This record gives sequence, C-alpha cells and structure tokens, in this order.
Amino acid sequence: MGECEAVTTERTAGRAANLRLEKMIREAGVSHKRLAHRLNEICLAEGITSDYTHTSVVNWSRRGMRPRWPVPRHLCTVLAESLGRPVSLADIGMESAAADRSVGLAFPRDQRQALAEAASYWSTVNRRNFLAAAPFAATAFSEPVTRWLVSPTEAVRPPFGVTTVGRTHIEELRAAADSARTWDSRFGGAAWKSRSLTEYLYERVTPLLRARYSERDGRDLFSVTAEMARLAGWTAFDSGRHQIAQRHYIQALRLAKAGGDIHLGSYILTTMAMQAMMRGFSSQAIDMAQGAFERVPAADPRVLGFAKLIEARAHAREGDARSASACLATAERFQERGSAEGPGERPWIDFFTRQRIVTDATEVFRDLGDPRSVFAWHALGSMPGEAFARSRGIRLSVLATAQVQQGNLDVGLRLDQESLGLFSRLQTVRGLDYIRIFTDSLRPWRRERTVLSYLSEVGGLAAGLPA
Repeated sequence: MGECEAVTTERTAGRAANLRLEKMIREAGVSHKRLAHRLNEICLAEGITSDYTHTSVVNWSRRGMRPRWPVPRHLCTVLAESLGRPVSLADIGMESAAADRSVGLAFPRDQRQALAEAASYWSTVNRRNFLAAAPFAATAFSEPVTRWLVSPTEAVRPPFGVTTVGRTHIEELRAAADSARTWDSRFGGAAWKSRSLTEYLYERVTPLLRARYSERDGRDLFSVTAEMARLAGWTAFDSGRHQIAQRHYIQALRLAKAGGDIHLGSYILTTMAMQAMMRGFSSQAIDMAQGAFERVPAADPRVLGFAKLIEARAHAREGDARSASACLATAERFQERGSAEGPGERPWIDFFTRQRIVTDATEVFRDLGDPRSVFAWHALGSMPGEAFARSRGIRLSVLATAQVQQGNLDVGLRLDQESLGLFSRLQTVRGLDYIRIFTDSLRPWRRERTVLSYLSEVGGLAAGLPA
C-alpha cells in the first residue's frame, strides 16, 4: 500500500468482503487496475492526492476496507461511467461512509454523478439520525448557487438503462407531486411527510433515473423529480429539520438544471433564499433572491415576482425599508403580469397570487416595526380560512405582533393564543419561529401575569413538538 493510500483509507475491524462493490465491478466489466487509474484521475481533478492501485480495489471489495470521503463518491462516478447509469453509495456498500455528514450537499458538474449524488442522499437520509444535530450552514449554498448561476441549464446525457421511461411514468410522478403539494397547502409540513416523500424518491424515482428515456422525457423526468425533491425539502423545513431541507433543496436545484428548467430552478433558488432568511442569514438571502431574479429574465413572471417578494422580506429583516418597499412593488407588478397571462403549465407556482403578496407584506412591515402598514395590507386581503390552517396561524401571529407593537397587549395575546392552538394541532415546528417573534415583542410586559401564563403555554407547545 502506498503512502498516499495509507492516509486515505480506513481500516474497519471485522468487516467481511464488500459483496455489493464486487457485484458492481463485475457488472461494469472494468478491471481493478483500470478502475484505480480512473479513480486517481478524478481525485486529481478534484484536488485530492491519491495513488490507488489494483490492490486498493481488492482491499475495498474483499477485505472490508474503505477509502475516506469523498473518494467513495468518486468511486461511484467511475462505475457509473462504465455502466452508463447512476451508481449510489448504497449500491457499492458504502452508504455509511465517513463523510455521511456531507451527503446531499454536493452539486456535481457531471450529470450522471449528480444523479448518483441525489440517489445516495435519498437512500440514506431517513436513517441518518446524526443529521438531526448537524447545523444549518448558509455557506453550504455557495457552491450550488454559484454553479447554477454560471449555467442554469445543460444537455441531457444519453442514458443506457434497460427500463424505458414513458409518458405514463411522467404523469404518475406529476400526480404524486400535485397530491403532496395539495396536502402541504392545507395541513402544513410534518416530519413523516418529508420522510415519505424521500422514500418515494428513492424507491420509485431512482430506478427511473437509471432507465432509458428520450431527451424530452428525460427533461420532464428531471424537472418533476426536482419539484418532488423541493417538496420534500419544504416539508422538512416546516417540521424544523433544516439540515435535511437544505440538502433536499440542493439536490432539487441540480435536478432542475439537468432538466433545463429555468423556471423551476429560479423558484428553488428563491426557496433556498427564504430558508437562509428564516435561519437568520438575511444578507445572503438577498444575494440569492437577486440571483434568482436576474439570471433568468425570461422565466415565468410569477417566478420572478416571488423572487422579489422574498428579497423584500430579507431587506425587511435587515431593516432596509426603502429596498423592501421597492422589491414589494416589483413583486406586485410581476404578479399582475403573471395573472394576466393565465396559469400556464406550472402548477407549483399557482400559489403566487395577490393574496400571497398580502400575506408576505404583513410580515415585511411587522419586521420593519410598522404596525399601521401591517393592518393596511391585511385589510387588502381575506384571512385564510380553516381549510388552510398553517397560513391562518401565521397570519394570526403576525397580526398579534403588530397589535403588541401598537401597545394592545390583550388583543395581541388573544390573537396569538389562537395561532398557538393551530400550530399545536398541526405540529409545525416552523410555527415556533412566528411565536418567538411574538414573544420578543412581549419584553416590556414580561412580568405581567397574563404574559407569564402565555409563555408557559408556549413552553408546553415547544416541548410537545417532534425533535
């Protein structure tokens, strides 16, 4: 074993032969020597010093040893090149590789490697308990955002699978995405919903990504898969699993690029900006929302309007009232333009209506400490009904904060207690973000008996929500 290999290989005591890796090597029809040579080439291109040989491959496949991260991922790439289809970490028996904490964060340039990365993430995410302790890192968005902004589309690489993807497969996936989107709009996200979407992506969609498809079907397959990955991220976000959501969003953005879908790519990037903003990284969120708007000026006007709406909210978090108001006005213009053009063929952006602008505008002016404008915007739209409990809970909490900002403590407490009840019923962790903003506004009255009683209720809700 060479010196370079010694520092990049883990010994795993008592491990048996890696039968899955051996099987994949046989299927690929590549020699151990050729595999090691190509692996060294990829490692060199990625700035990794390596000196793997045919002996290294024998160590991994027959003696239970394992190369350190990110080499397992590059090993998947080598095999994928020979097989003509994505290969995941699970396929080569290395799903528990040392770099599991990085799984799902990569945005590979190569399309086949990107499909393998997504499959690897979906195959492992529901079993990765340690990710619950991993922090959300806004810097993890840097590479994906940069690579998407450089080139938001790409050609579909010729597939070599056995199964053929047809229009019935595409329609099935679209129906599944529509169902998940409808469920979310009515009831909000939940941890189990995110997990079920991930299971569907891995068990049903991954085999299709490894199949044969025409260029048209391939693009549609990648686009609808990107939308489902975004939905999985959104439900994880709503249930407070931010590190899971972040990885889903990154994979969704990469799939949208593979599908050549500039509309969906811009929308996903804006969703990523929203997550960054909600996690306290409003400056980075502004940059991301601006990129989503500026990079694809030909995108659906509703997509561009949503980007400006999230940028407005991020400016409000920064205390920049002028920029927030300008972005809000731009969002209104694009929403009106989109409404005039009709719904089109993108149901995932149908939510961007006048009502959505009203909802977000109330949050903009809440964050700017302008309760009069909060109430003025609220008067322009209707309160979400009981059928949309999460949206109703959010609006009630925003109005409650505005009431307290005006000094109306009792009214604010009454409104937020109703909001608290809805969030408790929905088990939405994201609702706690709104509750925290409201409780911050209660500081001048923190010794009041009614406030202490309310804070006790909040503590009970937080304790009862899923971790």
